[in-house]
Amino acid sequence: MKRGIHFLLLLISFTVFAQQATVDTAQIVIPGRQNTIEAQSKPYVIMISTDGFRYDYAKRYNAENLLKFSNNGIQAKAMIPSYPSITFPNHWSLITGLYPAHHGLIDNFFYDYKRNETYAMSNKKNAEDGSWYGGTPLWGLAEKQGLVSASLMWVGSASDAGGIRPSYYYPYHEKFTPSEKVEKVVNWLKLPEDKRPHFISLYFPEVDGSGHHYGPDTKETENAVHLIDHAIGDLVQKVNDLGLKNVNFIFVSDHGMIKVDGGAPLEIPAVLFDKSRFDFYNSQTLLRIYVKNPAEIKSVYKELKAHKTEDYEVYLDKKLPRYLHFATRDDQYHRIGQILLIPKAPKIFLEKGKKTSVGKHGYNPKVVPEMKATFYAWGPKFKNNLVVDEFANINVYPVVAEILGLKIDQPIDGKLKVLKEILKEEK
Repeated sequence: MKRGIHFLLLLISFTVFAQQATVDTAQIVIPGRQNTIEAQSKPYVIMISTDGFRYDYAKRYNAENLLKFSNNGIQAKAMIPSYPSITFPNHWSLITGLYPAHHGLIDNFFYDYKRNETYAMSNKKNAEDGSWYGGTPLWGLAEKQGLVSASLMWVGSASDAGGIRPSYYYPYHEKFTPSEKVEKVVNWLKLPEDKRPHFISLYFPEVDGSGHHYGPDTKETENAVHLIDHAIGDLVQKVNDLGLKNVNFIFVSDHGMIKVDGGAPLEIPAVLFDKSRFDFYNSQTLLRIYVKNPAEIKSVYKELKAHKTEDYEVYLDKKLPRYLHFATRDDQYHRIGQILLIPKAPKIFLEKGKKTSVGKHGYNPKVVPEMKATFYAWGPKFKNNLVVDEFANINVYPVVAEILGLKIDQPIDGKLKVLKEILKEEK
């Protein structure tokens, strides 16, 4: 196991070296920020996301630290991602308490027909433009109420979404190793009380990268799980050594992972390549169709439905199951499209000449259990030795707000009552 971790660290080091010449790694500090006197006495929350950390990975791959900490705190049987189970939509759901169709990040890539602009997760200009993002992220809620926050690479944290950035943050890059991220979090917690962040969000991409490249059931993904587990153990030990009171940890992921059938992909219906009539957006586990002439929607739907195979479903967006919160009635930003083609796992849609990865996500987590995510929590605010049933990820937001004593200042989809039982009662 140690040999595998060392190899993964070496691989990351080579990647880091290759990026050195082009990546700006400097921390950005917003001047003039400080905790109010009241905020200085509040608890701390460190919210950690490990991308693609499937709900069963910790036990499957014996993540010793995560199992130890969560066994003494809170373990969810699984956490249900918002649909689609894709990275950007779900990170923003976790940090705003809103479903993707309500906060606007409905995919990693989409077109906004009102703005006449494309959003792409890899576009730095998009990523740092808060006008794309709906809702109030937890760091913004904290800052507006006099509590200093910090973020290491969480989706949207380099933007002014919600009107305010974290006091300390970094533009996104993948140059830092997990151990370097741990040191940066610890250094934030060493700051004087008036400058010390009480809400910290932290992101690790390594497990998702291994799951995509090698698949979820491989030694490489197991090694990535151990790499992050080691980092979490190191983080907890170093934070404990600081002697701070009331530090609480929440470990989450955005989605799971499944090995897909890349060797026999589904063909995209030929009619959709008529660009004068349609735009389509293919994440391979979901294909969204925008029909340019609204009068054609029903006839196109019937045509697609009549010629579909048993390997995928065709939905009018307004007919999508209500529990997915991804239909026309939910689409507050009009970004989804009117017709959806949804492959049955492990099938994917793939344009000719395009490549795919070994592992993927994006499927309906209610139908494909491999999409389910992880939720663990431990610290003075959480009960001990409690296992809870599955719940939707939008419900994490009100729990963090409750711990930090923050007043939620606009409607959200998450409900505190869903997870109220995991918190210790105030004496």
